[in-house]
Amino acid sequence: MAAATAPPPAVVATTLSALICRQKIRSGGPRDFYARCVASSASAEPAEPAESRKGGHGGTRLEEAVPVGEGRSRIDAWISSRLGGGGVSRARVQASIRAGLVAVNGRPISKVSRTVKGGDLVSCTVSELQPLRAEAEDIPLDIVYEDDHVLVVNKPAHMVVHPAPGNANGTLVNAILHHCKISTFTCLARSSTSDECPDSSDDDIDVFNVDQFATEDVSSEVQNALVRPGIVHRLDKGTSGLLVVAKDEHSHAQLAEQFKLHTIRRVYISLTCGVPNPNSGRIEASIARDPNNRIRMIATAGSGHRYARHAASRYKVREVFAGGGSALVEWRLETGRTHQIRAHAKYIGIPLLGDETYGGTKSMALSLLRPRTPSKYHSDLSNLISKVDRPCLHAALLGFKHPHSGKILEFSCPPPDDFLEVLDELRKVTSSDAQNGDGVV
Repeated sequence: MAAATAPPPAVVATTLSALICRQKIRSGGPRDFYARCVASSASAEPAEPAESRKGGHGGTRLEEAVPVGEGRSRIDAWISSRLGGGGVSRARVQASIRAGLVAVNGRPISKVSRTVKGGDLVSCTVSELQPLRAEAEDIPLDIVYEDDHVLVVNKPAHMVVHPAPGNANGTLVNAILHHCKISTFTCLARSSTSDECPDSSDDDIDVFNVDQFATEDVSSEVQNALVRPGIVHRLDKGTSGLLVVAKDEHSHAQLAEQFKLHTIRRVYISLTCGVPNPNSGRIEASIARDPNNRIRMIATAGSGHRYARHAASRYKVREVFAGGGSALVEWRLETGRTHQIRAHAKYIGIPLLGDETYGGTKSMALSLLRPRTPSKYHSDLSNLISKVDRPCLHAALLGFKHPHSGKILEFSCPPPDDFLEVLDELRKVTSSDAQNGDGVV
């Protein structure tokens, strides 16, 4: 498979509509994602020659004065702007700072949030990648696209993206190692999300805190032949859908920059408890860690929370079910904060169906659906909702500029069976209501 030219807006709209149309797309087998996933590529082209994949930037040095008159900026951002063009990611710069390899005016610093101003002399030595060992595991992957530089996968729900201390197995990274025929691998040990908010989660797609990878315990000949996958963004464990992986550090840095500039195209679909009012809009509410529950985020309209970060989402109702008991909602992200869609959905009073952490409980879903549906469906609805074991959220569309060729790639994929099963039941009870004159579509 190969790169694609940018699709016209009408094609993109048609592709997304096809994913959530009333006719379910079915293939011969129960899970033939290769047949069901859609890429906007119209013709195949040969991949570019592979560049060196060793990707070592350890030992790279920078010694430079901040230009006089330049305003204050974070040290990690300033160094990254000087070295990023050479393929050094901001995560790598942050690791160098924490390792004591960065100094300002001759004094070593340890905080990545330290600011510099015009006239400051900055020196930096890029650190070697620090190991967190991960093993290749034979875990099936749905590969939507692959070339020498990037890999696009359709992540199933319940799969964690990358290993972390205490959770080194069964992750997407373990599966990628097997796919790339790398038996043993190490990755940069996870660090805190920031000095201000130390916790992070799988769908925090702040690309400056992404893991880099290196090999160990292999010969130099093998090292020179290995691909080096790097996670560019994350999806929460319970979220299914499209995710791009970089195979070399240059690709990682280029994709990270696209996330930073918000030029990555991401569209999610969800099932909600209730229907938003109005049926389309923009949510601008900062997100911070909930001080009463460290695994949950809170959205707030003001900036009173010390650690709140700006967040903005756009939503649009695609379908309404059971007279307003539920809805199929499309989301487009302007920023990428931890649990952004889930927190914003709760903020406007429509938590995602199945999202127990944010209020989309089974009891809430049934309290909204049962009064609005014929009694003959109550038993089936109850049985179906009781089986929902994750937030009904799916990353349906992903578009980005290829980090080497510069071509626009865009991919889309319909939700998995558990999502479709609930969607079909909601459509069935809604269709019955409409025939009886009781429902609204």
